[in-house]
Amino acid sequence: MIDPVILYHSTHLVVIDKPAGLPSHRGRGGGPSVEDWFPRWRRGADGPWLVHRLDADTAGCLAIARRKTTLVALQRAFAQRRVGKTYWAIVEGVPAAAHGTIELALARRTVPGGWRVAPDPRGDPAITDWRCLVAGQGRALLELRPRTGRTHQLRVHCAESGFPIVGDPLYGAEAGGMCLLARALALPLAPPVAVTAALPAHFRAAAAASTLDLAQLVEERPAE
Repeated sequence: MIDPVILYHSTHLVVIDKPAGLPSHRGRGGGPSVEDWFPRWRRGADGPWLVHRLDADTAGCLAIARRKTTLVALQRAFAQRRVGKTYWAIVEGVPAAAHGTIELALARRTVPGGWRVAPDPRGDPAITDWRCLVAGQGRALLELRPRTGRTHQLRVHCAESGFPIVGDPLYGAEAGGMCLLARALALPLAPPVAVTAALPAHFRAAAAASTLDLAQLVEERPAE
């Protein structure tokens, strides 16, 4: 396994650039996960702990607490919506507006072979702010800022709004990897921690295929 790129490292916190396809948690069937690196990042007798999670197919910024006090502080910050979360997504179709807000309650539904998340007025409130960064041949690059943190929120919100995320195997059409990236994370610690993830190769390839010009948006190290 190739080690995840470390975006931030201290005695109390690690933030990695999680590759697409790597689950955050170890699954029942085994296989690699972010938890495989926990022994390397451990301080003391217990931990570390995932502060939050990303879907296996989502790449980008993922925070791991190395101290219990840091875990508690960041979990409280997430619950109080004081964490800055910025996602980038390449979507099928170009939204008619330049920006907007999606308010659509969501609930988990059991389906043959597993489960999905679906709109449900009795479900958990979910709100996503979005803006179009650039458009190309039938696709667009969106910046997504979730105000809430529901499971599959961004994926369902985009799909239900008429612009599903490219490569989404559940709510769109699977094609060479899902183009959803946890692009940036800002954590309200002392001092504050702010990190930015690189664009994965499949994300860049999807952008190039749709003539989405990212040159003016991206100034970073090359993707691993």
